[in-house]
Amino acid sequence: MERLKKLLIAPTLTIRQALKQMDIAAEKILFVVDDKNTILGVVTDGNIRRWILSGKHLTCSITKAMNKKPVTIGENYTVEQAKEIMTKNTIECLPVVSNERKIISAIWWHDFFKKKTAIKKKLNLPVVLMAGGEGTRLFPFTRVLPKPLMLIGDKPILEHIMDRFHDYDCKLFYLSVNYKSNIIKAYFDDFQHPYLIKYIKEAKPLGTAGGLRYLKNKIKTPFFVSNCDVLIEADYLDILNFHKKNNNAITLIGSMKHYTIPYGVCKLTKGGVLNSIEEKPEYDFLVNTGMYILQPSVLNKIPKNKPYHMTELINACMASGEKVGVYPLSEKSWLDIGQLEELKDTLKRFEVDKQ
Repeated sequence: MERLKKLLIAPTLTIRQALKQMDIAAEKILFVVDDKNTILGVVTDGNIRRWILSGKHLTCSITKAMNKKPVTIGENYTVEQAKEIMTKNTIECLPVVSNERKIISAIWWHDFFKKKTAIKKKLNLPVVLMAGGEGTRLFPFTRVLPKPLMLIGDKPILEHIMDRFHDYDCKLFYLSVNYKSNIIKAYFDDFQHPYLIKYIKEAKPLGTAGGLRYLKNKIKTPFFVSNCDVLIEADYLDILNFHKKNNNAITLIGSMKHYTIPYGVCKLTKGGVLNSIEEKPEYDFLVNTGMYILQPSVLNKIPKNKPYHMTELINACMASGEKVGVYPLSEKSWLDIGQLEELKDTLKRFEVDKQ
């Protein structure tokens, strides 16, 4: 019941507040209920994502974005009935309701099945991991150990990233390496793992996209690209479907970032006259996480043996009329270890998950 309580929200909440609660609950679903626990609707991360993509405000009521006809199951359900409903509707959390539509409990996919990802189809796409940077923002730690091998819990960040893709049957990994590349190779040569690893050796640093040029004519399908200092908790199949549905040349995975200015902000008219003071205004931004899906055709735009960044590739695609889409995620769906403060936060979250 404690777990369920975190998923129950009032219809008076804004979409912004619901998104925060979704992150706190660490689930991709919330149940909107009245003061008697009667279910009014269900809101998923997909509902909020579609709301954001439509350009609407996060200050609107959650009732505007929720599904008002949610799939539920009665309290006298059988296990087979629950399995059938969850499989048919691709639901990972199913609310159990009484005859009066009051929420009694909830059923999670992994109550019946070993893995959450078992509900998802397999991708089996190539993955390129940009692991060649010096990690200067993490000095002095990266003077000895390259950033991709920084430990998060009991394994390096690079292995965590590969594990998440492997859950979707992605086995082929291209590692773009430069700084301390021999240490990275030695690590993976030293134990049995399920990955097929191919290395892209940059003779000199080629930026966040320059090394991708070596894959021209080698990759024939859409492929994932990720920085080696980010962990993305998301449905990778849904990201791919979004990419295909919108005919994107590049899909950028973005994360919501919420900021509150802890002061009263002065708004002026001409001549320095005070017009108003807004107390502790709140702002929402959609920021680049460093993970993408690319069509193989975009590799033709990357110059050979020259430093080139992903922002340049994105601009080149837009300049030629190709579509660049953004797939938004909640703030807590993105774990970043690129800077010391973010690394500390990520380590804390991994410790909490263990408990």
